[in-house]
Amino acid sequence: MSTDASLPLAKNEDSPRGFAFALTAYLLWGFLPIYMKAVAHISPAEVIAHRIVWSLPLAGLVLVVLGRTGDIRAALRSPRMLAMGALTASLITVNWGTYVWAIGAGHSLDAALGYFINPLFSIFLGAVILKEKLQPLQMAAIGLAALAVAVLALDSGGIPWVALTLAISWGFYALLRKTLPLGPNQGFFLEVLILSGPALLYILYLEFGSGQGHLYRTGLADTTLLLGCGVITAVPLMIYANGAKLLKLSTIGIMQYIAPTMIFLIAVFVFHEPLGTARMIAFPLIWAGLFLYSWSMLKGSRGR
Repeated sequence: MSTDASLPLAKNEDSPRGFAFALTAYLLWGFLPIYMKAVAHISPAEVIAHRIVWSLPLAGLVLVVLGRTGDIRAALRSPRMLAMGALTASLITVNWGTYVWAIGAGHSLDAALGYFINPLFSIFLGAVILKEKLQPLQMAAIGLAALAVAVLALDSGGIPWVALTLAISWGFYALLRKTLPLGPNQGFFLEVLILSGPALLYILYLEFGSGQGHLYRTGLADTTLLLGCGVITAVPLMIYANGAKLLKLSTIGIMQYIAPTMIFLIAVFVFHEPLGTARMIAFPLIWAGLFLYSWSMLKGSRGR
């Protein structure tokens, strides 16, 4: 999944083409749990390795078509950009790994909660690290999110680590991507390029070393699903990246709730995960916080 935090906008207006791109990306991310449930019998580490390896040629092809391969050559010559790329790649790996594990282990509701919390955590990061001034509605929204986390922690006897890991890893990823002077497509390619070496070695070890791999040993269905990991990873991200340039920040801010809402609905009505009393309290608190955040953002947009 993605947010608007790391993507620049070309101009402050919406276009039907941008809306169609962004909506397509969010719908694809919304249905992603169904795909991840289909590979739940495969270890999350193996799934992530295939997501990385098979994303690389797709992302590279996009750069060739766009004529932006020169940006990658420049990045590979810059130790600072390589270090930043390695850091953001590590964060996205943590995010992907947690998400894949959560869906397979029956914690899709926690995954949805994490992505609902994410925009509020991003506001918190902006205030703490970037010294951005919080508006009263934003402070209230963060307070409601914190209260929701406290309710879940009291109910389970521990912190809701899946939701917090997803929110924190993506929040820092988006923040650090802003400091990487590369476009979204180039940045994504650099990240999977950095990760592809270890990922490929791990796949080869599973297939020819330990004999535990699923690429060709366990049938055509597993082979197809693992090869498809590149498509379901790279395609929505690049569709979104191009759509975000054609939309206002406030529009993207509202649309980003589509994917976690779909994950929530799939978790309840398709996977039949129990809501429970604590979640029935926590989710409305988060939704109330997101309403305040959205209202604050829309007011600011109208003011500008």
